[in-house]
Amino acid sequence: MEKTTSDAIAYRRSVRLYRNEDIDNKKVKQCLLNASIAPTSSNLQLWEFHHITSKEKMAKISMACFNQSAAKSAQQMVAFVSRKDLWRSRAKANLKFLNKQFDKPNLSSQLLRRKKQINNYYKKIIPTIYTDFFGVFGLIKFVGVLIIGLFRPIYRQIRLSDMRIVAHKSAALAAQNFMISMAAINYDTCPMEGFDSLRVKKILNLPSDAEITMIISCGIREEKGVYGPQFRVPFEQVYFEV
Repeated sequence: MEKTTSDAIAYRRSVRLYRNEDIDNKKVKQCLLNASIAPTSSNLQLWEFHHITSKEKMAKISMACFNQSAAKSAQQMVAFVSRKDLWRSRAKANLKFLNKQFDKPNLSSQLLRRKKQINNYYKKIIPTIYTDFFGVFGLIKFVGVLIIGLFRPIYRQIRLSDMRIVAHKSAALAAQNFMISMAAINYDTCPMEGFDSLRVKKILNLPSDAEITMIISCGIREEKGVYGPQFRVPFEQVYFEV
């Protein structure tokens, strides 16, 4: 029986040791489908999910993860990859989809304005944010935003380094969707940041512009695979009502 959302969140732990027991590829793939509907900045979906089931690839990636037990004992892995470099094609896909929704006769003036706003956003604003030339354009944008920001609120994350962070945040949201979905069906995961990113990229044949947000190992937990009770700082230290 699938867990409720709250139960799945409570059940999820970073598991460092898995049973030598197969898990269902199709169920993991369904959890990745859940990952793909996570919220994402400007709906650009600048992510890829590399579902690793090959024993040969698993062994190579485990070595690139320093043979930590969470990798070495995993039955499958998923590499969540940030693809900021795909912004053009993803913006084009969004625009095609949205314009199709407006492809109706006798649109109201309100919908016509909305269509114009959408086209301006994906044709002008997105390219402005994601385009740079050896950091020069980024610096010009940064200075311009500082000046405009003296007079009115303005979006300030406009350099490529900012967009890199945005893409990783979106990929991380997708990864959380995945881990909660896995927990809901009694599968376990461990998000790993300890790996040789260059070696993993070569193993997965990723382009140079791709960046790995995290690798998540998958399986069914051994009892000793959860390292003790969960610790969190007191909620009062992190919660602020304003």
